[in-house]
Amino acid sequence: MKKKVIAALLAATMVLGMTACGGGDTQSSAPAESSEESSAEESSESSDASDAGEEESSAEEESAGGEEAAGGDIDTSEHVVINYMTTGDAPSGEAKERLDEMMAELNAILTEKVNAELEIYYISWTDYLSNYNLTLARMDGTVDLVGTASDWLDAWPNSKNGAFIELSEEMLQTYAPKTWASIPAENWEMCKYNGEIYLIPEDNYAQWTNHGFTYRLDWAKEAGLADGVHSWEDMTTYFKWVKENKPDITPWDSDGTQYATLVGGWIASHSNYVAIDGINAGAMWGGTKDDPYTIYSPYMTDTDSLVEFAKMMKEWDEIGVWKTDVLNNTTSTNRDDYRIGKVAAEQHHTQTWTDLVSHTEANKIYQEDENAESGFFYFGEETQNVVALSITHGAMAVSAGSANPERALMVYDLLRNDPDCYTLFNYGIKGVSWDTNDEGLRVIPEGYNSDTDNINGMTNFWWGRNDDLEVRDATRDWDKIDAMYAEYDKIKIPYQYGLFVPEVDSIEGQISNINEVHTNYMKQIAFGKYSGTAEEIVAEYQAALEAAGINEVTEELQRQISAVYQ
Repeated sequence: MKKKVIAALLAATMVLGMTACGGGDTQSSAPAESSEESSAEESSESSDASDAGEEESSAEEESAGGEEAAGGDIDTSEHVVINYMTTGDAPSGEAKERLDEMMAELNAILTEKVNAELEIYYISWTDYLSNYNLTLARMDGTVDLVGTASDWLDAWPNSKNGAFIELSEEMLQTYAPKTWASIPAENWEMCKYNGEIYLIPEDNYAQWTNHGFTYRLDWAKEAGLADGVHSWEDMTTYFKWVKENKPDITPWDSDGTQYATLVGGWIASHSNYVAIDGINAGAMWGGTKDDPYTIYSPYMTDTDSLVEFAKMMKEWDEIGVWKTDVLNNTTSTNRDDYRIGKVAAEQHHTQTWTDLVSHTEANKIYQEDENAESGFFYFGEETQNVVALSITHGAMAVSAGSANPERALMVYDLLRNDPDCYTLFNYGIKGVSWDTNDEGLRVIPEGYNSDTDNINGMTNFWWGRNDDLEVRDATRDWDKIDAMYAEYDKIKIPYQYGLFVPEVDSIEGQISNINEVHTNYMKQIAFGKYSGTAEEIVAEYQAALEAAGINEVTEELQRQISAVYQ
């Protein structure tokens, strides 16, 4: 209630038509949440991507600083500090010193161009979402630029609560002209609530966060899977072989939090289900590839498939795929153990596989065994059910508490589009934290220390990455990565719900109850720790979901979806 009052007061004082939008947590694997400031200026006329394209050449000729831009002369006479909020733990010691050195060089450029400097405000990973939202709710000027996301950082709820500023087309054209010109009109539409822009999308960066299993391809071949693992049944064969032939190896030392990803992966692999982001952590509602706007929950309708899943997970438990105390394991080191050959599989998304498949110094399995290979079985492979990542999986917003929203946008425009600012902020000082080889690929200089010199791991800029300015890492196996991305590109479908902002106020109680039921039952089902038969536990689970109100939520979501798309 307090947030809503603050939002209303803000709207009144800024003479803005702040509107409400809803959302919630969703299943995700990587970076971030969204928040944006409202502009104190409203656009006098609309502009689409073609209009922006016509203005781009003139905008590029203008300095981001005090020279004439789309809206006329910009007053940058006052030096300001812009605080950028991101998720992650603040560096300390020598790492902090290296970050400070980079920031000094960056701020010299920002001062020259827009008379501003940047500071980083970290939201620690410990209880990050609560602290993130509390920081935004204060609106006390602590932060200006806010890294956000629609699927894991409550971008839409924070927009609804008045934590972000509306960004008019005029404001974006004036203070972030290169960003405005580079984003197509249809992508700006995905960043609107009730017709107003709240987010700036990270829409020019290739990333895949669809989950699956990284596994030892060389071992899979020994197990009789000549072409590797391409189904859940193949995965079962692989795990059996590992258990029987590698007694010192744990097939998969899963932590107990991975139940939702497991069952979600199974559903994607055995149906054409496409989940809606931003409702709950289980991604329990959506449509199909062929009919995205008829809403259902496969957890209620796909009974036979869930029973087969429960049976297979019981088999995996009996094989010994994971440790017996898996449900109490919240601190698994499985990924690091995969790097050194202590486990046979790692479950995470494609971006993680691109690291694990590469012959980096950390991946010692390739140094110790010249025959070692890593494959990737991605969820949805059997049904070719792969959905492109929402462009607001990473996004930038401006805090409603910012004293300098215009200058914040000018700084962001440079971080996203200026080559010097971009490489400094993402990679660090050239010759210290990175360099390039004869092929133009990014390498680490002599004397590099990953514990202190990894600037990319300190700035956590997941809200404005730009493929046009990326410098490819020489340690990555780009042949394998490009081949996987090409496979995805052939079968992917776009995310179907980019214009849908769920309004959950009226069903928040049911969703909370459904989340509790899903957690309690699915942990047992997904790790084969249930009593009785698979049929019995699935029936009990579905009855509990019904009692929690899942049918009412489905009906309400259908009503909202129909209002947007039909």
